[in-house]
Amino acid sequence: MLAIRLDPKTEKRLNALAEKTGRTKTFYAREAILQHLQDLEDTYLISSRLKHPTKIISSKDVKHALGL
Repeated sequence: MLAIRLDPKTEKRLNALAEKTGRTKTFYAREAILQHLQDLEDTYLISSRLKHPTKIISSKDVKHALGL
């Protein structure tokens, strides 16, 4: 369960979208969170990799290791 407060302008936009499409405000809030969450996770992963780089393996070495 999650409760969020939106500024009146955003609330009005969300209401209008829900009414125009026949979907619920909850549907659009969930979709927005899921999409943004993926972006945040990707950003965190990139940031983490830049702070703690791992060994770079060339495609040639990977092919050799796989016997290709």
